[in-house]
Amino acid sequence: MRFNWILASLLAVGSTTVNAQTFMFDDVDDMDTSTVEEWQASAELGALFTSGNTETQTLKGKLNVSKDFENWRHKGVLDYYRSEQTDPDTNETTTTADRLFVSGQSNYKFDPKSKSSLFLFGSYEEDKFSGYAYQSTVAVGYGARYRYNEKVYADYEIGPGYSWKQEIVDDVEQPTDTSAILRLAGNVVWDITKNSRFTALLASEVGEENTKTRGEVSISANINSSLAMKFSIGATHNTKVADETIENLDTETAITLVYTF
Repeated sequence: MRFNWILASLLAVGSTTVNAQTFMFDDVDDMDTSTVEEWQASAELGALFTSGNTETQTLKGKLNVSKDFENWRHKGVLDYYRSEQTDPDTNETTTTADRLFVSGQSNYKFDPKSKSSLFLFGSYEEDKFSGYAYQSTVAVGYGARYRYNEKVYADYEIGPGYSWKQEIVDDVEQPTDTSAILRLAGNVVWDITKNSRFTALLASEVGEENTKTRGEVSISANINSSLAMKFSIGATHNTKVADETIENLDTETAITLVYTF
């Protein structure tokens, strides 16, 4: 009953937001939503090693691919983060973070010049330090892209879906739980200058037992035509965790080199 009430409320909010955006921006002349681009891919890598009183090894890698056709828009993400700490007295190494996140999405545009689209989204995450062996999601729904000017555009999405998750309790993997969800997502891209870009994204998967929210804010600056430096702050929040020893919120701050090809 509580989930049905949340679902109805969020659908009402989502409908109001879409109508408001359409009223505000449909009469803007310079909104190009039919841009066709080649395949774009970028790989980023960051590493940190310390020695002495504290020995740590931290690695972050991420791969982004995207393609914009006349009627289709595709994108995929592979994100990996791992951190280890070595005790100098015992020489024992302890893993303090180990996370893999993969997602893919396709948007079908109702018309090449239309802002509206139908999206299909899927994701898979392994992060045992979150209290879950894995979390996976599939969702479908309505998406809209608004280009406010030549430098700024934003995507908005809302739709129902399904999630699979496996909790870890006392180091024992529990049976897989499944539930219906409502996915809400949005992202903003701002080309500050020809050589710098700001991005922000927020996605929430609302379920009856757990609501998972991911967010990231980043700014990048080009070093040359294919290499850039990127600073990002990311966060993942689960409303339900296995026990009190696990934090609901995980954050990640990174400085990485990004290679575009």
